[in-house]
Amino acid sequence: MRAAQVLTLDGPGSVAVGEVAEPPGGQVVIDVDYAGVTFPDVLLTRGEYQIKPPPPFIPGSEVSGIVRSAPEGTLFTAGDRVAAFPGLGGFAEVVTADPRMVFALPSQVSLEAAAGLPMNYLTVDFALVRRGQVQAGETVLVQGAAGGVGTAAIQMAKALGARVIAVVSDDTKAAVATRAGADETVPADGFRAAVGDLTSGRGADLVVDPVGGDRFTDSLRCLAPEGRLLVIGFTAGEIPTVKVNRLLLNNISVVGVGWGAYWLARPEYLQEQWSRLLPMLRDRALQPVIGAVHPLEEVSEALAALDGRTATGKVLLKMR
Repeated sequence: MRAAQVLTLDGPGSVAVGEVAEPPGGQVVIDVDYAGVTFPDVLLTRGEYQIKPPPPFIPGSEVSGIVRSAPEGTLFTAGDRVAAFPGLGGFAEVVTADPRMVFALPSQVSLEAAAGLPMNYLTVDFALVRRGQVQAGETVLVQGAAGGVGTAAIQMAKALGARVIAVVSDDTKAAVATRAGADETVPADGFRAAVGDLTSGRGADLVVDPVGGDRFTDSLRCLAPEGRLLVIGFTAGEIPTVKVNRLLLNNISVVGVGWGAYWLARPEYLQEQWSRLLPMLRDRALQPVIGAVHPLEEVSEALAALDGRTATGKVLLKMR
């Protein structure tokens, strides 16, 4: 089978496509149609992610495709349309996944869209529902709103009844955030004042922050009393620090969102999450905003777009 492998830990350019052996059976075997490209994949190419497999290895944590075979006693049979979260190995024509990490698709979801669901939508479900405890009618501010996590957070927050303000760096990204469903967009430069104007000085109840960096302090200052800042990642590269006296002023909270750490200790949680998403998928309230679809041969370019923060929406690889 064809697959993309990280050959050395030198970044996106170190990924090459070639022929490799198919993975052994024993789990759900999936013929992959699309694979989602994520920021952790970028970090893996440099050995900077929490998981550090030795090269050569096949990155790719999320896929969609058709079940080739499945163990007896699972919910899956050959021919089923699925999304899956194999963790690694997704940038290949065939992948295997634990049945607990395979998700049956409703007819309303295409295979292309499905590849953009597992990582981002399950992450923001965990962020907003479990960690942020968002309530209908609250205001949610989304940083990095035109990216894969950002567009997923916009749609999930809207589906849960929140008002969404999206922070973007240019007009093109504002259009992407609006397409995802944001109620308002504000420019990254001066977003604190803009959020104050839009909320009559009250601020946001939640901030979804996959960016980190120099926006973090102003994100804290944007919070309403008892507001929560959800820390999802650091695509800006810099891990910010917090002067904890700021948390006292308005009784605000900084909340870590470690989705992977949570479900690894309780894998059954993934299917619980998927059950919560299914009605929203059937109603088309959740529809991944696809920014680009690359052939497998352009895997380095796809990873470089995320690394350089030029990508918008969800970036996919087409395997077939």
